[in-house]
Amino acid sequence: MSLRPDPTFYASPRLAMEAPPETYAYTLMLSPDFSQPDALAVVDVDPASGGFGKIVHTVVMPNKGDEFHHFGWNACSSALYPLSGHAFLQRRFLIIPGIRSSRIYVVDTEGGPLAAKIHKVIEPQEVFRKTGYSRPHTVHCGPEGIYVSTLGGGGADGTDGPPGVFIMDCETFEVVGRWEIDRGCQEKHYDFWWNLPRDYMVTSEWGLPPQFENGVVPEDLLANKYGHRLHFWDLRARRNVQTIDLGENHQMALEVRPAHDPVKEYGFLGVVVDTTNLEGSIWTWWREGGKFHARKTATIPPEPAEKDGLPPLLQGFGAVPPLVTDIDLSLDDRFLYVSCWGTGEMRQYDVSDPLQPALAGSVHIGGIVRKADHPSGKAYKGGPQMVEISRDGKRVYWTNGLYSTWDDQFYPVGVPGAMVKADVGADGGLTLDERFWVDVPQGYRTHQIRLEGGDCSTDSFCYPSV
Repeated sequence: MSLRPDPTFYASPRLAMEAPPETYAYTLMLSPDFSQPDALAVVDVDPASGGFGKIVHTVVMPNKGDEFHHFGWNACSSALYPLSGHAFLQRRFLIIPGIRSSRIYVVDTEGGPLAAKIHKVIEPQEVFRKTGYSRPHTVHCGPEGIYVSTLGGGGADGTDGPPGVFIMDCETFEVVGRWEIDRGCQEKHYDFWWNLPRDYMVTSEWGLPPQFENGVVPEDLLANKYGHRLHFWDLRARRNVQTIDLGENHQMALEVRPAHDPVKEYGFLGVVVDTTNLEGSIWTWWREGGKFHARKTATIPPEPAEKDGLPPLLQGFGAVPPLVTDIDLSLDDRFLYVSCWGTGEMRQYDVSDPLQPALAGSVHIGGIVRKADHPSGKAYKGGPQMVEISRDGKRVYWTNGLYSTWDDQFYPVGVPGAMVKADVGADGGLTLDERFWVDVPQGYRTHQIRLEGGDCSTDSFCYPSV
């Protein structure tokens, strides 16, 4: 424990934007056939370095079959929360959940990214025994502990009770227990985030383990049985105060991105597909008059395609859905980035007016039918997937793997791991960096990215920007 707050803890988003640029990124690598252990790769992202765009350190795990997903820090800027924060923690440990194994790894970065090493392994039995949950999915550093969302309840298939959120101690990494006091009608889970000073959490829905572990279940999708609701919670009382149903045709309500400035009571949600027309969509939620509201504010159409060019799963539709699988919001709350994993497009929206997103930039790479190469000439398989933005908003990084069984269904030719970067124009616009291409070891796919010192989907802020 330090006697002063960690210098990478920032009171406001504006102060975080003024911090030095990142020089390293942490990227998850997973073995889709479970023949190798999953690993954490450290990537050099300093353009002035001779190692730019290369993996310069790797932490290989001792087990196979974890399938890493959305990892996070033990502590971040939320530790400065004035009511219940732990301001003298350090942004030192990465908490990495295995969505298949329900095992959690704690990686110590003391000494810098090149010295990262395993600190502790939390076996699934501890998670099951103390929470009744399984399939840990997303990690967020809260003011008083580490929050972990799950996609499964108890039992072998994860359907014995609903999934939810549990808490870990941010110093000992003990699993403390489940977070919810009153979950109301919440039965499925996916992402979560919050506005700390405004005292609310928002959660979204994907599906239960039998609906995703072996791939998309077409019958469930066409019957609109995947998640399509947003849940809003009283953060301190730990109870569900409102649920908004987006309409059952809006299948798989995934990533939630609240505005970073806590004065603003709104945020964004990405919906994978509308089963009536194959569109992807962006929704804006906001609080007004003591109630939450949500509206579809942007749609992304499917692209027509010949049957022979489509994977079996899509051949009956004659089109490629965009498949909005990730979104991310810049720290100044101006630009929202939208990964269209199916059509191979990264979209940039100006969301200065959150109820009227305006397309500001776009690049194509990969795609089920488009198959656009990287500007270096290298073939990019899959499509833009997990996206991360630098604190200053000038660089956008992304990977190409979604989930092993889904990768195989939508991209049966394979999804070799990749990580790329685009540069952002002063007034918007995206340009792929020809120099930045990360060669991932054979047999691995890539997923979540974290940036040294924090990024746009890690930290939550306690004080307004000036």
